[in-house]
Order: sequence, then structure tokens, then C-alpha cells
Amino acid sequence: MRKIFFITLAMALLVTALGANVACAARVGDVIQFGLDSWRVLDIQDNRALILSDRVLEQRVYHSNRVEVTWENSSLRQYLNGQFIKDNFSGQEEARIARTRIANNSNPWYGTSGGSSTIDKVFLLSLEEVVKYFGDSGDLRNNRRKESDGTLKSDGRYLYDQYNSARQARGVGGESAWWWLRSPGLDSRYAAYVYGSGFVSVGGGSVNEIPYGDGGARPALWLNL
Repeated sequence: MRKIFFITLAMALLVTALGANVACAARVGDVIQFGLDSWRVLDIQDNRALILSDRVLEQRVYHSNRVEVTWENSSLRQYLNGQFIKDNFSGQEEARIARTRIANNSNPWYGTSGGSSTIDKVFLLSLEEVVKYFGDSGDLRNNRRKESDGTLKSDGRYLYDQYNSARQARGVGGESAWWWLRSPGLDSRYAAYVYGSGFVSVGGGSVNEIPYGDGGARPALWLNL
């Protein structure tokens, strides 16, 4: 019986060591398995990896009511840092998710306040992070507003550039799907999101509605390697 116990223990330690080696070998652009899903590595800093779910995982509204709200007080933040973690990660996996201070900037085109910084385990990307990790045309920074057909307009609401395809994601049903960002939209009753075609609605959609089709939350987190 003792022999079987020690063999089992040795195998468990070997699997743990191999898993750690795989995690430490992760590179930007890799797709890794963590918890129940696949995640794309966006960044690596100080032995931590910023990972983004490779597809939309949850079809949920940003907030339960159409009121002025920031990421700090949104029902989606509450869900992702609560029930979502319990449903998708073991205790050991959750222990590897870093608690991180998240900056919530104002909307760069409309000036809508993003609210206070937050301490999160799981979060959504911001407008600035989408540009940083998927390609920067300069249009977000330079306030080059466009319509959905790519034509420039002074009152347009879209980031529509050569990086559209890089921002595309699959939804729960496998089709191209939109995904929420944590940044506010044209006012605090709207939140920015990425269309299934990859262009970004900087003006955003109503926080308590599903803009269309098969989309929702594409969570991100910093993983201790």
C-alpha cells in the first residue's frame, strides 16, 4: 500500500513539474490550456503572462441595468471575479491568477470617465490594450473616427483599420462574435466592444443589452508562471 502511495505521489509531482515547465516556456502568441479553456498569451512580464481567452466564453451584458456605470461597479466585473472563477478553475489554478491593479482610463474620443482603478483577478481588455496587443494604426490616439464602411467622419464611432482581422474572435457557437471591452463608450451608459468583423465600436453599445448575435465576454488575466 505504501509503495502504491509513493508511486502515485511521484507521478503527481512529475505532472506538476511538467506543467510548470510548459507554463514557463510560454511565449507571446502561444495558445495555452488553463482551466477549462484555451488562452492566448499577449504579454510576459516579471514571470507573469497576460492571457486572453481564445474565444468568447460568456454571453452576458456588461451591466444588469441601463444606468451610468463604470467597470468598477459593473455586474460583469462582479461575475468574472466571482462565479466565473469558481466555475472554470480549480483551487490550485485560481492560486496562480495574480491580483492586479487595473487602470480604467477615460474614453479617448468622448472623454467619458472610466472611473477608479480596480484590483482584479479577471478583467476585460481596454481600448488601449486592444491597440497595444493587436496592432496600432494610430487612429485611436489621433481621434480618426470612422464609419463601419471605413469612411472618415467627424462624428463616426469606429476604429476601423488594417488590424480588423487580428481582433476577430469566435463565439460560443463557433462563429465570428463581438466581445466587450471594459472601457466606457460615448457616455457612461455605453461600453466599448469589438465587432465580429474586428472593427472596434469606440462609442460602444448599451451596457444592459447584447449588441447582436453570438458574443459577450472574452476574459483576460495575469497568470503567475
